[in-house]
Amino acid sequence: MKVSFANPAAPAKGIAVVFAAEGGKWTSTAAALDKKLKGALKRAAKAADFDGKKKQTMTVLAPGGSSLDRVLCVGVGKPADITAESMAETGGVIYAALKGTGKSAEMHVDDVPRSKLKAADIAANLAYGANLRAYAFEKYKGKEKRDKKPGIDTLSVKCDGSAAARSAYGDLAKVAEGVYYTRDLVSEPANILYPAEFAKRLKRDLTKLGVKVTVLGEAQMKKLGMGSLLSVGDGSARESQMVVMEWNGLPPSKRKNSKPISFIGKGVCFDTGGISLKPAAGMDDMKWDMGGAGVVSGLMMALAGRKAKCHVIGAVGLVENMPDGKATRPGDIVKSMSGQTIEILNTDAEGRLVLCDVLHYVNTKFKPEFMVNLATLTGAIIISLGAERAGMFSNDDKLSDKIFAAGETIGERVWRFPLGEEYDRDLDTAAADMRNIGSGRGAGSIIAAQFLKRFVGDTPWAHLDIAGVTWSKKDTPVVPRGGTAFGVRLLERFVADNYE
Repeated sequence: MKVSFANPAAPAKGIAVVFAAEGGKWTSTAAALDKKLKGALKRAAKAADFDGKKKQTMTVLAPGGSSLDRVLCVGVGKPADITAESMAETGGVIYAALKGTGKSAEMHVDDVPRSKLKAADIAANLAYGANLRAYAFEKYKGKEKRDKKPGIDTLSVKCDGSAAARSAYGDLAKVAEGVYYTRDLVSEPANILYPAEFAKRLKRDLTKLGVKVTVLGEAQMKKLGMGSLLSVGDGSARESQMVVMEWNGLPPSKRKNSKPISFIGKGVCFDTGGISLKPAAGMDDMKWDMGGAGVVSGLMMALAGRKAKCHVIGAVGLVENMPDGKATRPGDIVKSMSGQTIEILNTDAEGRLVLCDVLHYVNTKFKPEFMVNLATLTGAIIISLGAERAGMFSNDDKLSDKIFAAGETIGERVWRFPLGEEYDRDLDTAAADMRNIGSGRGAGSIIAAQFLKRFVGDTPWAHLDIAGVTWSKKDTPVVPRGGTAFGVRLLERFVADNYE
């Protein structure tokens, strides 16, 4: 969808979008248009009980004699409650309401009295939300079978301070590009997006933005001693990969001694469970078991795209977990890059085996200020939190507080779970330094986090279990059904608020 910004002008033709605050308080453009339409908007509002509540919409067909086709009236809620995120969500609602009504629309944004946001900021975030909602993954559909309700192709936003709105939207649009990139990766079928192809795309797409991309194959990882990660891919015909991405947007004078921040993603491009085979029902969902790697990739695109003033490392371990004569068996013992040995009692607890080697690699090579890893790690987190929040585990209160605050601000929310010695002991085993699962069914998500904690040392670290939020079966204001890219906007805001 193409978005443009211009100075205010009276709605003249096509589809016009105007606004009202709660209590039926129309913005100046909406009031002027209602007068021009001889009270048509207010009459329709009375009949439809439209009074400007947050995300409320009402479509009015333009009366005879008007050059307009229709008017979409949208509620912004109480002025004091208007935030950037609420306006982004409203923008997504607007896009959904416009879908199928035409190819273009004009959005007329005015200052809302007693709102903390100026018209330009409101306009930029409305457009941002519409952009996020406009995503669709239809590349494998024939032209005649694509969505029968086509979306808006062009959105023209009219507001005071249009230059400021355009500038603000520029950075937001780069974040949206990162979100789109992640959604594309997560939506791809596993026969198309296998580890080597994933790595190839990152090398191609991120290098263009100034990101240094290094791809390590199995021979290189074997030399590094990554026996844990490599064991997951033993049963696959596809070679495992690790991709390290580095963006340094600091001024040259500050680059030499800069301590990077780092993000690590689980990239299991397909997960059958290995020898510990999953049930057939629902296994097709396992194409998005690389969601953590997808988020790290989209985050790096967003940060590099908007030229973020920070030094960032992104690293992803890319594997395919398949059953085969060469596959890792339950009871096998492998040696991780850290030197710690792992007894693998369940080959379907494979994500932690990938992450532990990548975490150790990043920690020892780059000595980062902190590490944040993301993974569709456990089904247990879905039982705990459903599809509303990601689970967060951390060894550092300050780091976890910052991530939590960013999530509350932009609507990608997390909830912190406990860690502790009593959980850690459940990983002990007589045969090796640790086993990869606990002794029973309880605290599955916590036990997985405790496993990862054994590989981070004293470095501040947070683990985000995104199994419940990576894929959505329903539309939400800024997320259409399918891959959500949960984590890209969260961590982009976390970085912007704290590390630039």
